Amino acid sequence: MRGPPTERSPADLLSFGVVNLDKPPGPSAHQVAAWVRDLAGADRAAHAGTLDPKVTGCLPVLLGDATRAAQVFDDSRKEYVAVLELHGPAPADLRETVAEFEGEIYQKPPRKSAVRRRLRTRTIHDLDVLETRDRQALLRVACEAGTYIRKLCHDVGLALGTGAHMGDLRRIGTAGFDDTDLVTLHDLADAIAFWEGDGDESWLREAVDPAERVLDGLPSLTVAPSAAREIAHGAPVYAPGIVGTALDDAERGSLVACYTPEGAAVCIGTLVGDPDGDSGPIVDLERVLV
Repeated sequence: MRGPPTERSPADLLSFGVVNLDKPPGPSAHQVAAWVRDLAGADRAAHAGTLDPKVTGCLPVLLGDATRAAQVFDDSRKEYVAVLELHGPAPADLRETVAEFEGEIYQKPPRKSAVRRRLRTRTIHDLDVLETRDRQALLRVACEAGTYIRKLCHDVGLALGTGAHMGDLRRIGTAGFDDTDLVTLHDLADAIAFWEGDGDESWLREAVDPAERVLDGLPSLTVAPSAAREIAHGAPVYAPGIVGTALDDAERGSLVACYTPEGAAVCIGTLVGDPDGDSGPIVDLERVLV
């Protein structure tokens, strides 16, 4: 079992950690994750949600065994700021028209997408016009995963009667990560160099978080050390092994995280039973993290 997240060595962080990376424009998300993997000397890395090459911003990159938790980001809420490039003067009702796109909308993926092009629904949680200038509007979008912001901008332009396309796009948040503590590739490279060269761990600890940060938003269970050892070998989470819960209103079928009493992640899985019960499986494993 791993020890408490706050007591791990730099080497442990680089083999079970997450970097809240500020993706630069140009390379693909896959290429950026590979650069982070090589910088960290990790055996593998995974990014949390694809960003197109031109898109910048919040791209959490999971290192080593933390890649097993990447599914946490699959259905997570995303937040962006986007430049709406209007094809004509901004109409007087711009803000009112944009606000009509909040809620459930229909979208068909663009031709260049990697998924099947069929009509589907996505939820726009919030859509605000932050400012306007000439034929540009700065939008803030909070949306369901899988929403195409480029298509949203196109549809907004049609509704406005001017036509429009997406200009710059930057992701500012996903699944508990936001743009308040982003780390650039240069920051990460410098942090690792200082640790390897001078033994100064402080920068690296600011750049790389324990992988448990990825699980912060999930309902959770605490399991006894003996149960954690069984889970590490593929056993489900049984009722007698649970020593604490923080499930809030989690229902059966919800994704939950399990921890040791010291706060080290053990697994993520699906809630299938009553945690207050005396027997039987409570969580079916999705990914073992030890």
